Amino acid sequence: MRAASRLFAAVKPGQFLEAGAPTGLTGLATHPSPRSTLLHHYHGTLTKLQQIPESSVYRQSTEALTRHRLKIIEESKPKGWDAWQEMISSQVAEDPEHFHTIRSDAGVTVVAPKLQNVDYGQNRKAEWDGEVPQSFPEGIKSQKERRKHIKALKGDVDYKPERTVSPVTFAPEPRYTIEAISDLENKIGAGLIEEVIQVAEAEHTLVEEMIKSKVWEPLEEPSPEGQWVYAERGTHTGTTQNP
Repeated sequence: MRAASRLFAAVKPGQFLEAGAPTGLTGLATHPSPRSTLLHHYHGTLTKLQQIPESSVYRQSTEALTRHRLKIIEESKPKGWDAWQEMISSQVAEDPEHFHTIRSDAGVTVVAPKLQNVDYGQNRKAEWDGEVPQSFPEGIKSQKERRKHIKALKGDVDYKPERTVSPVTFAPEPRYTIEAISDLENKIGAGLIEEVIQVAEAEHTLVEEMIKSKVWEPLEEPSPEGQWVYAERGTHTGTTQNP
């Protein structure tokens, strides 16, 4: 039935789902970059969980689920992923100081360019659409024209050119075919990949709140003895049988 919500019947096998296309769920459109988004959130969550004691039930359960889903995502790569990743890394390496990046076990994730007085919220970080405005030295109008100036600019510590904003377009993330994304969703077993992304984003945010609240510490006022007995297994009444 989940396949029907994707309107698979209206799309030929081997094709791709278009970013922003309807998923069949109200208010939820097809995500443009599901793999990089999930890698970012899963690695970020696992890193932050290290701040919580291993004895914490919250850490144990969240870590187990996150690692399980991360493994599934890492094992599933759209065609052309490695070449795309290498190309993006090369673009950022030319001028890394003008990009906000996040380093994790998954590599370097480009979040946004460094622009003053701009607030990049959680949604902007999560949903990178490939279109990134970039700063260039005045008078240099394109990435191609700029490459020959990189080494010279970096070699002169006293050179501080004025900057103007010009758009730089990163190649879009390689897309999963409909069959591949369906297989991925079946392996995860938690609905559409867009729903999985929503859960990953929420967990990534929640873990920060759990750390702030120190949920692993004992209650300041211990709960009364026997308060949770009713919730224990084996304490419920048996089912009533008809005579």
